[in-house]
Amino acid sequence: VQLQASGGGLVQPGGSLRLSCAASELTFRNYNMAWFRQAPGKEREFVARIHRSNGASYYATSVKGRFTISRDNAKNTLYLQMNSLQPEDTAVYRCAADSTAWGTSAEQILVRYWGQGTLVTVSS
Repeated sequence: VQLQASGGGLVQPGGSLRLSCAASELTFRNYNMAWFRQAPGKEREFVARIHRSNGASYYATSVKGRFTISRDNAKNTLYLQMNSLQPEDTAVYRCAADSTAWGTSAEQILVRYWGQGTLVTVSS
């Protein structure tokens, strides 16, 4: 199983980026998908999660209203549109596949597969 994340880079405060996560060797439509991030010197934190098939999603409070998670099951790809980026959004972002029940809280998500990270740096 491979989850290949891409789309990170350097962006100025207020800017936007779109991350992608391409899945291979995985029955993508069977998994809920999520984005996590880890800033330097900090613990990993949940960002957003999307249901495997019905499009339902939820977000961390810190990104709600600025980030949008989406997926294309025909392309086996997960996305994260990030707008109004701030320096505190600087982190390595990783995608994840889980089969935990949808009503599970973010803290209780059991990740089955992790993607490699893509670095997002927000700086002027």
